[in-house]
Amino acid sequence: MPQVPFLPALRELAGAYQAFEAYSAAHIRAIGLTPSQFDIIATLGNTPGMPLKELGEKSLITKGTLTGVVDRLTGKKLVRRIASPSDGRSQTVQLTGKGEELFARIFPDHLEHLQRAFVELTPEELAAMENTLRRLRAAFATAHAQMKEAP
Repeated sequence: MPQVPFLPALRELAGAYQAFEAYSAAHIRAIGLTPSQFDIIATLGNTPGMPLKELGEKSLITKGTLTGVVDRLTGKKLVRRIASPSDGRSQTVQLTGKGEELFARIFPDHLEHLQRAFVELTPEELAAMENTLRRLRAAFATAHAQMKEAP
């Protein structure tokens, strides 16, 4: 098999994501939420709410899973759906008062939890990592757009 120069970086990226997910999810589950539920609450936090489509784009949750997660959070009275006045087919999802209180309590706590892992990195390393990841995301977006244009 020919040498693929990006393969070691790809392995590290996947491994880093898996390690992050395991570390983050353990804390989220300890506070009584699933990672998907936390993602929705964190995405809606400090916003007036957003259309379901935008929520799906801004969160890490696939469209098929999103409706079920929002349904469960609605059942827990943490979010509510509001019909769009301009488009009867669209709904805005927003945190309820109970959801806002939960966000205000758990989000800073979760950031503190994540800080424990990032404390080993210097501000310069974090800035370089952010830049590299931004460039990688842009490269994937460009490749994806080119793939759509190809016959």
